Amino acid sequence: MVGGRSQSTAKWHVHWYVYPLLYWMEILTDFVCFEQASFDIAYITEIDPLWQDDSLAALINPEAIVFANPIAQAACAGDCIAGTVNLPLDPLFWCAGCQGSMYPLNGNIPSSIGHVQSSRLAVSRFAYKMHREALAWGTMGSKGLCGKYLMPIMRKQQYRFQMVNPIPTVSGRFACSAIGASTMPPDAGRAYPAGGEDMGYLVWRKRNCCVF
Repeated sequence: MVGGRSQSTAKWHVHWYVYPLLYWMEILTDFVCFEQASFDIAYITEIDPLWQDDSLAALINPEAIVFANPIAQAACAGDCIAGTVNLPLDPLFWCAGCQGSMYPLNGNIPSSIGHVQSSRLAVSRFAYKMHREALAWGTMGSKGLCGKYLMPIMRKQQYRFQMVNPIPTVSGRFACSAIGASTMPPDAGRAYPAGGEDMGYLVWRKRNCCVF
């Protein structure tokens, strides 16, 4: 992270891995609804110019300019509370709750208040970016009962993030947090200099499925 005394900024890269944990473990028998895939490195942002430049990112999120105002950003306070207490507010799709603004869809974090907050924002933006590029699909709700569907505006309630690195969160209601939830209850003190500055998250995705 870089910045002066009055401002701290961060820039994150994301490595996205396909990791169908429940399918591998065979905990449940209803495998028809499971993602039957193998381990794969699905995306690395170092080779993506849109991830490293705000102007280029506008190609996939041109609506960002509409929400770049104090009124739209003030609404994110409500999303912060909702995501921490229960679930984030999907209608406020431009908000990442307590972490900040969902736009631009890249790893440039203008107001970083710590590794956990800024890395959570980066992975939230990346998940949204995957949906905008049709690399991730909708799987929740009635539309998802019979298969995946296009979801260019990501529903935040479809995902939860669980920290696995540097210090895993393994218990409590905040161990697997919703997008935009406060990082204070579960994640305080989980980043430390040198060896504890690379953050890893297990991304859980909700899927509604109907089996005949």
